[in-house]
Amino acid sequence: MPNIKSSKKAVKVIAKKTENNHEPQAKVKNLIKDIEKALVANDVTKANDLFKSFQKACDEAVSKGLIKKNTADRQKSRLAQKIKNTK
Repeated sequence: MPNIKSSKKAVKVIAKKTENNHEPQAKVKNLIKDIEKALVANDVTKANDLFKSFQKACDEAVSKGLIKKNTADRQKSRLAQKIKNTK
């Protein structure tokens, strides 16, 4: 544990930032899993609906600096291709 007052505050700030950043990252990962489950079940309409919310979640994560732009674009491209091939 830190002894200096500023270090104690830094620990609190880091914990809060970590908590705030975890939710958008988890949302992106969970949406990827949900889309892939829908594709396995051949539910293309559900996959399309989830894909729209996935795109929004990815863009929000990129704007916050949680995911790199190219990573988000690659994930969106791969999922779009999977959805297209399922039809």
